[in-house]
Amino acid sequence: MTTPSADGKRALAAAKSIFDGRVPPREMGAIMVTLEHAVATVLLAVMDGDAGKAAAMLNEGLAPGIEQRLAHHASRKGGAT
Repeated sequence: MTTPSADGKRALAAAKSIFDGRVPPREMGAIMVTLEHAVATVLLAVMDGDAGKAAAMLNEGLAPGIEQRLAHHASRKGGAT
């Protein structure tokens, strides 16, 4: 399995776990709270518990990467960002 394929499968498994049977449009708030917890937990783990470094990674690394993925998805679907 290629790395992008493995990453995609991991992301899908994580999303399913975060949704945990909840309906995204109806239970968006609860799902987003769980996502916030998950992102904060992962950032703190990879930054060895340093909250400052975790916040910097969120702002300088994670957010731009997510924006790029959303833009790519929109361009493939024919939508605008």
